[in-house]
Order: sequence, then C-alpha cells, then structure tokens
Amino acid sequence: MSQHAVAPVAGAELPTIPLRELAPWALFFGLLGLLVLFFISADQGAVSIPSGTLIHEWVHDGRHLLGYPCH
Repeated sequence: MSQHAVAPVAGAELPTIPLRELAPWALFFGLLGLLVLFFISADQGAVSIPSGTLIHEWVHDGRHLLGYPCH
C-alpha cells in the first residue's frame, strides 16, 4: 500500500464571511425559531392571530412528540 501525500492547490482558500453580513441572517432565523418554538410549546390560542385553537390543533401531535403537555 503506497502512501502519497496530496499537495495543496495554490490559491484554494476558504471564503470568509464577515460577521456584519452574517448577523442579520442569524437574528432573522433565531427569531423565526423562537416564534416556531412558541407556537409549538406555549400557544393555546389566546394570543394567536387566527382566533380559537386552530394553531393548537395544527401542532398538537408535535407537542406530544416533543414532550410538551397540552391537555
């Protein structure tokens, strides 16, 4: 079994993403994740835009799968 070392390719650098450009996307997806977590874990229809228990019924099985009580 021969062992050959692969020489690095000149000019092949990983691109860097400045934190300035990454921060708005991280904030957006973080807030979106918190909103989804709220609807799955805490919303019982009292503060939902669609009145009643519509969202509760949509995420009902997901609540039980994640271990959140809802009854």
